[in-house]
Amino acid sequence: MLAGRYQVGEIIGRGGMADVFEGVDLRLGRKIAIKLLKSDLANDENFESRFAQEAQASAKMAHPTIVRIYDAGEEISTDSNGNVKKTPFIVMEYVKGKLLRDLMHERKLTSSEAVSFAKGVLTALEYSHKAGIIHRDIKASNIMVTEEGQVKVMDFGIARAISDSSATQAHTSGIVGTAQYFSPEQARGEAVDARTDLYSTGVVLYEMLAGRPPFKGDTAVSVAYQHVSEKVTPPSAHNPDVSPEMDQVVLNALAKDRDERFQTAEEFRDHLIAAANGQAKQKAAPVRTSAPVAASQTQVLDAAPTEVIGEIQPEDFFKELGVDFNSNTETSAIRIQNASRSERPSAGVLWGVGSGASVVLIGLIIWLLTLGGTFQPLLPPANSGIPVADVSGALFDDGAQALRDQGLLVLRLTEASEDIPAGVIIRTDPPAGTNVPERTTIEIIVSSGKLETTVPLLTGLTEEGARAALESAGLVLGVISPGNSATVVKGSVIESVPAANERIPGGSTVNLLVSDGQVQVPNVENLSVSEAQRIMQAPEVGFTVVIAQPTSCSGTPGTLVATQSIPAGLAPQRSSITLTLNCVATG
Repeated sequence: MLAGRYQVGEIIGRGGMADVFEGVDLRLGRKIAIKLLKSDLANDENFESRFAQEAQASAKMAHPTIVRIYDAGEEISTDSNGNVKKTPFIVMEYVKGKLLRDLMHERKLTSSEAVSFAKGVLTALEYSHKAGIIHRDIKASNIMVTEEGQVKVMDFGIARAISDSSATQAHTSGIVGTAQYFSPEQARGEAVDARTDLYSTGVVLYEMLAGRPPFKGDTAVSVAYQHVSEKVTPPSAHNPDVSPEMDQVVLNALAKDRDERFQTAEEFRDHLIAAANGQAKQKAAPVRTSAPVAASQTQVLDAAPTEVIGEIQPEDFFKELGVDFNSNTETSAIRIQNASRSERPSAGVLWGVGSGASVVLIGLIIWLLTLGGTFQPLLPPANSGIPVADVSGALFDDGAQALRDQGLLVLRLTEASEDIPAGVIIRTDPPAGTNVPERTTIEIIVSSGKLETTVPLLTGLTEEGARAALESAGLVLGVISPGNSATVVKGSVIESVPAANERIPGGSTVNLLVSDGQVQVPNVENLSVSEAQRIMQAPEVGFTVVIAQPTSCSGTPGTLVATQSIPAGLAPQRSSITLTLNCVATG
């Protein structure tokens, strides 16, 4: 039992970080899934932080194509020796279905199934990107398909808010995700944006159409290298039933240059639908901005390059970490903390992420990929006195590349500005024109847009009222999704994402969960009448309860509920429900 209300049942899934159990919410009488952080990781702050991050990222989103998070917490217990045990947990929507990965292993998917599943993933990503969340680990094992064929995207355990401050990642350089589904920018250790998720979706689509991934290899390094440098073979080469129009959609999605890809999930979905209908939709000409596309007022983190000092062989590097250099891509996981300016990289930390197939590869792999697989010592040159280029007014990616071309390192910082658009460089530190030694780290200060504003309280407002309140606060109304509520009248706001009183940049998008006038009716049959009454009258349900005596009873009325007039499922809020008692035989 967790939190006094969640009954834990049989295990239904295992991952490197957590296990998933079937469960029941006894208060609401509904079936749930419960994710429990593994006991040997529960006291590890890194794992606990990642676990909490998953709950926070997922809880911000309410959409039919995303697995809902209902609750999260930490169960504290004491064993017979007096030792305190922590069990972090996440309570999730129970999805009856199969992983897309398992479906593909069982049978060959039809083209129509591939299109339908990909559309579902893109719909989920359209919503999450507008909510300011990049998934960063889209793969077949993170996609559920229900018995009705509906897609549910899950495992936001390594997701990152698009608007996260770059300062939070300034001291680490990493690739997060699974090698088979890496985007080229992930493999190179560059900043990711919404288009990274679209590339990974392209890999999933390729896999569904071709019956195999676009790239295979014995190690994570080899697969990541292919994502960066190898040309993609069209899926029709493996499945002649794939049309030329569909081939082109897949190849567009898997473009090495993210500016050449689809720029939004909506654009990708539109082209996918057109191709499924035998139409070749003309892709818009790329706009060479290199700017994040998920939300105009949000920022995407950039990771500082890892500095490798001296001559070293890859085998020795991995042996130092206790990792087999030739380990399988599905099981190898490495995280290496980047050195500070005065320190050199040394120790690493091993962990398993999400459902097991995730890998984190940084430093050496990035170096390997960018140098074409040739390991050369990177030693500071003897000369110095490079004048820092003036990159003010440029987009971050362009300015950073200009400085890197000078042999300098870069670190991204953000600063609010009323005048300079988000994503544009304000200045550098040291300033432009300053003579510095080669490989000096230059701080690039990038505008985060207008000063922050507070999200107003929108609960109970109509859509129009919420829109007006957001406009008054300098914010924009985003996606509106239906939700259940026992107290909020139909058509009124239940909650906003971001939540009320949160500080966000001016001009940001705020999504709404609006009441559909219904509530989840729990199943209280076979419970005591007092417990059933308590559940039905609880604020989460808010029903009026009528107790009825059993009819045609030859014995005496019992104390348990035999039937309920409204079955478990959805029903109008503030309904009246009749609970009929059981009949106890006498004699």
